[in-house]
Amino acid sequence: MSDAGHKPDSARVAKDATAPVIARHATVLNELPFSDTRDFDEARRGFLGTIDDAMITSPQGRTVWSLAPYAFLAAETAPPSVDPSLWRQSRLNMNHGLFEVVPGVYQVRGFDIANMTLIEGDRGVIVVDTLTSIEGARAALQLYYRHRGERPVSAVIFTHTHADHWGGARGVLDDAALSRGAVPIIAPDQFMEHAVSENIIAGPAMLRRAQYQFGPLLAKGPRGQVDCGLGKSMAAGSVALLRPTDLIRATGDTRTIDGVTLEFQMAPNSEAPAEMHFYVPRCKLLNLAENCTHNFHNLLPFRGADVRDALAWSKYLSEALQLWGGKAEAMCGQHHWPVWGAERIDTMIRQQRDLYKFAHDQTLRLINHGLTAAEIAETIRLPKSLDGAWHTRGYYGHIRHNVKAIYQKYLGWYDANPANLDPLPPVEAGRKYVEYMGGADALLAKARADFARGEFRFVAQALSHLVFAEPDNQDGRHLLADTFEQLGYQSESATWRNAYLFGAQELRAGMPKVPARPPMPRETLAALKTSQLWDVLGVRLNGPKAEGKTIVLNWTFTDTAERWVLTLENCALTYLEGAAADNADAGFELPRGVLDEVIAKQTSFPEAVVAGRIKVRGNPMKLAELMALMDEFPRMFEIVEPKRTIMS
Repeated sequence: MSDAGHKPDSARVAKDATAPVIARHATVLNELPFSDTRDFDEARRGFLGTIDDAMITSPQGRTVWSLAPYAFLAAETAPPSVDPSLWRQSRLNMNHGLFEVVPGVYQVRGFDIANMTLIEGDRGVIVVDTLTSIEGARAALQLYYRHRGERPVSAVIFTHTHADHWGGARGVLDDAALSRGAVPIIAPDQFMEHAVSENIIAGPAMLRRAQYQFGPLLAKGPRGQVDCGLGKSMAAGSVALLRPTDLIRATGDTRTIDGVTLEFQMAPNSEAPAEMHFYVPRCKLLNLAENCTHNFHNLLPFRGADVRDALAWSKYLSEALQLWGGKAEAMCGQHHWPVWGAERIDTMIRQQRDLYKFAHDQTLRLINHGLTAAEIAETIRLPKSLDGAWHTRGYYGHIRHNVKAIYQKYLGWYDANPANLDPLPPVEAGRKYVEYMGGADALLAKARADFARGEFRFVAQALSHLVFAEPDNQDGRHLLADTFEQLGYQSESATWRNAYLFGAQELRAGMPKVPARPPMPRETLAALKTSQLWDVLGVRLNGPKAEGKTIVLNWTFTDTAERWVLTLENCALTYLEGAAADNADAGFELPRGVLDEVIAKQTSFPEAVVAGRIKVRGNPMKLAELMALMDEFPRMFEIVEPKRTIMS
């Protein structure tokens, strides 16, 4: 058995890049067109001003966004610990401030992972996407006012359902504007359904997994987090969801707002479940939201999501070319920087279109030749015409994991080999692998030799088995951390780099200590349909604890005129709308908003009953009995090592 005792601090700190990684970087420098600096010119074009380090603070003085920790990216040459292509993208994403796209259209970039686009109308300004945080959106709008003068917000547009595009809406619309209802909030059809559901039911797991995707708990620096491909990282401010007042339902729909006509194109089930593009004829401006950015996007992000439809994605870009090809003189998205000139715009859209179509079609071709997901990832290569374009590089998504997403979409997790039908879970499998390899010491000796040769991928697989078999084996943990680190250093994809480096950090230092998960925000709860609230409750039900129990509860919501029956039976929580059960154990009559307050922990159920806000019939203790069966999900759980808590 290897030493499982204390290791010196040197085993716990980031290491230098090894010779195989440095050699790989030299190859990258020779293969890619680093002499092409047009992106740097375009990322700076139209700059009007900014604030120091894009520093944004909350009213309480807490920093919610700052680019100051990324000052190390001022160096033009990539250090040995960062892929040169990723270093280039990370430096491009450092441009921040207010930029003129064309006269009358402006963008605030670098105040968040996403962009805010501002389109000037006859009297006011249309705000397209409001960043993640209220604080960031407010700072972005104030920067615009500083350089363009104060104008009323004449409309808000949400291009799609991800929170970095709508979370800051209260930063551009104050209480007075909302109470008057005079400012339209425009979004694609099905926006609310997807905005509130995509990250709710599996939200706790997604948030933990997102730490690996974005690397927010990694140190910023050449041996740590440098970027996430789409931008630097996620903002840490306040988030609130505003319900749209106007939905775009079909391609060809138009709206004229404050003298500006916008032509819309629907793009559902592309980068987001509900997404849309638009063209502004007056400005000859095309905005393709997040479907044509300066990288290969994710078809399945590490945090988890429904697999995105690469074929549909490609078709929407083809349709955009058909609608507006040759017309647009500028194209901006809601991440990264714009491009100018009809020929350049059309070329970029065609290449992005073909990128997703190639990935889709070639994956299906190889599937039909009998290759598995891992084999396809090992086999597929982008054509030279796409591989050499900077905007098709895999900084956020990557061809090697996007083809696995396509495989999953069509065939699921199972590769049809019965050996993989019911494999042992990681701990039990790890013990058998270590035993078959001759024990921990023999495995470590082989792993060290392969590490020295730069064979990091298999070393990571082998050592992961050792860590799951013997989680306190310090030699195994630290060598696996070193291996993850080298894999991170050589990754062009920012998300791959973050995942590897965060895995290394947790192996060396354990899971970071983070505050307890806050309650779900009241605004988000209010946006949920009642059926979605019951779904959230259902996934919290601990089935084994509910064995043999039956509970029936009637609910009447006085403000929404809804009636529901909630039934626990057969260890499952089901519900029926528009009904009342004669055999209910208890009934509750209350405004739906009061239930939101209880879940948000702004009040308690007994307090609301005493205050007369909830009327109760029958045995109210049945609700307490039901709630006692609910799990509280941890904010952190083990990923690169075995679970320390036994699930029941």
